[in-house]
Amino acid sequence: MSLTDREINKLRPSLKRYSKRVERGLYIDVTPGGAMSWIFKYRFNGKQDKLVIGRYPDLTLKKAREAGNKLAAQVAEGKSPAEEKRKLREESIADAEVLTVKAFGQRYYDEQVAKNWKDPSGELRYLEKDLYPALGDRPLKDITALDVQSVVYPKRDGGHPSAAICLRNTIKRMYDYAEELQLATINPAAMVATRYIGKATRRSRYLPPKEIREYLQVIYRSNIRRQFKLALHILLLTLARKSMILLATWDEIDFTTGEWTIPKEHMKGKKGEEHEHTVYMSRQVAAMFRELKALAGGSRFVLPGRGKQNQPFAKNALNKALEGLTFEMEPFTIHDQRRTASTLLNEHGSENGWSKDVVEKALSHETGGIAGIYNRAEYAIQRKKMLQWWADYVDSIVTESKVIVGNFGRR
Repeated sequence: MSLTDREINKLRPSLKRYSKRVERGLYIDVTPGGAMSWIFKYRFNGKQDKLVIGRYPDLTLKKAREAGNKLAAQVAEGKSPAEEKRKLREESIADAEVLTVKAFGQRYYDEQVAKNWKDPSGELRYLEKDLYPALGDRPLKDITALDVQSVVYPKRDGGHPSAAICLRNTIKRMYDYAEELQLATINPAAMVATRYIGKATRRSRYLPPKEIREYLQVIYRSNIRRQFKLALHILLLTLARKSMILLATWDEIDFTTGEWTIPKEHMKGKKGEEHEHTVYMSRQVAAMFRELKALAGGSRFVLPGRGKQNQPFAKNALNKALEGLTFEMEPFTIHDQRRTASTLLNEHGSENGWSKDVVEKALSHETGGIAGIYNRAEYAIQRKKMLQWWADYVDSIVTESKVIVGNFGRR
């Protein structure tokens, strides 16, 4: 009788290594240290032989059974599974002799990243902008830890340790896959320790009221596109992420109800676990969206690309716009606007009648653990009140100094 998942989970290590039969030819092997592996045992040309299929639980019972059935079919066809694996290994070694970093990187991206990552653009950027120009034409098998350092360390030394760590991790993941396919025998990135690259620190930057005023003054007095001015202002007032407005289409905006409904495919989260999110527009935000609609020229996108009405702007368009502006304050990012809103809304929450949970919901943060399971409240009424208060508060900050900042309404 076949073993079940529950029965396999109950297996415990012994003083001696032992195997338990799962079904015909398929066994689960348990070491004294507790490691468990799938083994296929068979007879070929009158001799007993075996082949390790994979580790448990990395390889599930279902997948192990499928692999065992394929190996049984090979035996039935007069082939030795162990010999077939050896041939594949030799072919892989032969392929690896001529396989370049770029060629395998593209395979890694197509087979692992594009299929499994919700947002693969970051991984692709590190491959195309950093790895390929430096090492793309080199044989995959010849890359050493020193080569990885030659790509990673300049980014670190340029003042970007977090990005350097991300680049190192991209290379490591790529070589993990190469090792799995037996196209590489070592992972050179694994030998480049992150502690010598730097520490990815958690950001804490937010704009106090005085800097919010300067920020809006600078962007509205600048020569950047009117759409970008409005988009940056909307992000500050709605707590939305940059990608949400760059990908937004007009069917998401309902001026009658005052709601911007962001579809789940535009939300951040684990692939397959995203949820639709509603932003309740303040009067100010609704006015800005109306102006953007006039500027969109009939495009279905809220921010149609330059000369490309059927496509949105590039992902880094707003970042590039900000890079060209001069601020007399500590550097900040677009994402820091969300932290700014969160900080000030939490500071003023108790006096205005909204809790931390309301702020978190407006930020589209999902509560983890048991609390997240039981708390599915949308806090619609509180969020509407809070976002209108926030828009009025920002307006009061801007006009506090009696300086005309710019035309915040429609042109």
